[in-house]
Amino acid sequence: MNIEDIKKFAERWLDDNSQEFNKLADFIWDNPELGLEEFGAFSEVTELLRKYDFDIESGIGSMPTAFIATYGTEGPVIGINVEYDCLPGLSQQSSKPYPCPVIEGAPGQGCGHNILCSSAVKSGVAIRQVIEEFGLKATIKLFGSPYEEASVGKAIVGRTGAYKNVDCFLDWHPWHYNKADYDKCNSVFVTKFTFRGKLSHGAYPWLGRSAFDGAMLFGHAIEMLREHIVPAGPDAAHTINYTFTDVGAEFANIVPDKTVVQLYGRFSTLDISKDAFDRIMDAAEGCAKATGTTVEREIITYTHNKIPNKVLAEVVHKNLEHYGAPDFTAAEHDFVRDMQKYSGLKESGLRTDIDEFGPSETIICDTSEFSWNAPYATLWLAMGPTSGWHNWMVTACAGNSIGKKTLSRASQIIVSSAIDLIMNPQIISEAKVEWKKRMGDNTYKCLLSDEHRAPLGMNSAVMDKYFPNRKRQV
Repeated sequence: MNIEDIKKFAERWLDDNSQEFNKLADFIWDNPELGLEEFGAFSEVTELLRKYDFDIESGIGSMPTAFIATYGTEGPVIGINVEYDCLPGLSQQSSKPYPCPVIEGAPGQGCGHNILCSSAVKSGVAIRQVIEEFGLKATIKLFGSPYEEASVGKAIVGRTGAYKNVDCFLDWHPWHYNKADYDKCNSVFVTKFTFRGKLSHGAYPWLGRSAFDGAMLFGHAIEMLREHIVPAGPDAAHTINYTFTDVGAEFANIVPDKTVVQLYGRFSTLDISKDAFDRIMDAAEGCAKATGTTVEREIITYTHNKIPNKVLAEVVHKNLEHYGAPDFTAAEHDFVRDMQKYSGLKESGLRTDIDEFGPSETIICDTSEFSWNAPYATLWLAMGPTSGWHNWMVTACAGNSIGKKTLSRASQIIVSSAIDLIMNPQIISEAKVEWKKRMGDNTYKCLLSDEHRAPLGMNSAVMDKYFPNRKRQV
């Protein structure tokens, strides 16, 4: 059986069936949903996969919008990542090269997950068509994970053991460059601290205990802690970000009895991450005691650092080189140049070059949970300007022809890479040898306790505010 004939069949199928998956991308863009509120996207995606005979298991990890879609029962098990949540405040019209929201203040697809999702689904269905057409032995699993933007979903799915019997994972993400290297990313924890004190009149502060004092002292403790954390390189720096999401009474003449702090910590190794985590917890307790307040902590998520895999990444890189970057038109480049001009960026248009293959460090993502279970590789494809991502420019590109070009190219590369793995199973064996070497004595164990639950409903008020008629359940 000629592998090139199989790839040509896949290419034709992808080209002939683009409309159905572009329509899915448009639906998710038109109906942006924040984390754990992705009821519309869940329904559209799972309905489409059922049409192509995928078995759907939903509600994974007690998250209504999480699913696993499976086709096949034998051969190597190839996992594909599916994400569909959006970001707050990034509504933007797709035809405007300057800030122009569809709904002022509303959420929008400022990370391009509508394109990621649709391409992943398209890839999974195309591989299913290949398996059936040529009688190949392989199993495809699509992992639908909610709330990637806070790195919530995959750790909770991983805790169920869902990733254990997967032989390898293929993934991609729209970005501002074209790259398929063997990258790593930091471990991340997201926590919320609620300081509680005692209300009193501002003229009699000795009768109260200020929760805000406790929170401010906690912030100061974090600033001093930074100096005593092992440093790392700028692309995967060890960082702690925090903000005060609730400071209590909005009047200076009241000693506040409640203040809430949200904190992100990012660290390159699990040992450094756990050490920083424990010291931050101790700092919160100490600051509460010092101010006569109490503190409650809530862990939103905690993920591993990513384990790179050169063998698997090289397969994806070769297919990226074969197909090339997305083929953007002059008008699409001009649209991006107009955005860049407005934003004071270099007016270079979209990148079409391919980065050299090698090791690298990339932004945090909960896909690192995959990499602790099996070899994992990520493809990055240009879909927007170099701009820090998570902004109105990304939302615009994700909703117009630029996003569709990236969707199409990503599907070609992922499907071709999967065919390489199915037809050459020794590649998976070699990738597993490398994976075991990099893992050493480590084994996967979810960093969240068995009692931890996803923060269901934490984004429902925002969604209800902007989209009162939205779908509210699956």
